[in-house]
Amino acid sequence: MDKAFLLDRVQQYWLLARFDKPIGTFILLWPTLWALLVAGQGRPDSHVLLVFVLGVILMRAAGCVINDYADREFDPHVERTKQRPIAAGRVSPNEALKVFAVLTCSAFALVLTLNLFTIALSFIGAFLAASYPFMKRYTHLPQAYLGMAFGWAVPMAFAALQNQIPLVAWLLYLAVMLWALVYDTMYAMVDKEDDLKIGVKSTAILFGAYDRHIMAVLQLIIIGLLIAVGQLQALGEFYYLGLLAAASLSLYQQKLIWQREKTLCFKAFLNNNWFGLCVFIGLLLDYTLR
Repeated sequence: MDKAFLLDRVQQYWLLARFDKPIGTFILLWPTLWALLVAGQGRPDSHVLLVFVLGVILMRAAGCVINDYADREFDPHVERTKQRPIAAGRVSPNEALKVFAVLTCSAFALVLTLNLFTIALSFIGAFLAASYPFMKRYTHLPQAYLGMAFGWAVPMAFAALQNQIPLVAWLLYLAVMLWALVYDTMYAMVDKEDDLKIGVKSTAILFGAYDRHIMAVLQLIIIGLLIAVGQLQALGEFYYLGLLAAASLSLYQQKLIWQREKTLCFKAFLNNNWFGLCVFIGLLLDYTLR
């Protein structure tokens, strides 16, 4: 087989899986690390940690692939997405499905090294990840469904480390779900005009003129849930300083989306990476220095 052809396929699959845009991986990774730190009392098992980090990378990539497959009829009509590999005709839908299968099977192979409870939960996670891209056809709440999918690593982390899912895990899961709903609504605000033209549903459309207000309330609830996690785990000042920094970033994001200007809404979405990092650093310092 021609070497140039192989290199081109690798490059196109790399772009299809969005490995060139790691921001999505980080936003998915932070809550996974939160859960591993809390479930492991600051010292998660190294094997479990490695499995989850690699699993996040693979499943985020798989999610991007199946998302582009599901949106192959929509993406050519959206300015931000029309140059993606499937939309631009550089990768066929059949190729995309094969890439998706390789990525998900690789992630599942990692999960098989964990306990049976975690393996069972992984089937729910795989279903949520594979079905999410199709939700925008049927509901205005695909961002909420994304939160369910992105947050599923939280109960899985507790299952892997504690072989149970305690109350604190569900509070953390709810916080992550709502956080994903908020940042993906900011992301959807960028495409709102195009989505209205082609009939794609989103919370950015559903919330309408109340989008900023609803997201502000959700951000307050998220901080409240994270405070509850801290109370249940008897966390200290470093954790709450991390939450304070995260809350400040939420205020900054509200400022960015105030005029609903596309580039600033996208900037607000990207800023959520720092939100996740602040909570992670707070947790890490609290468990390390207590």
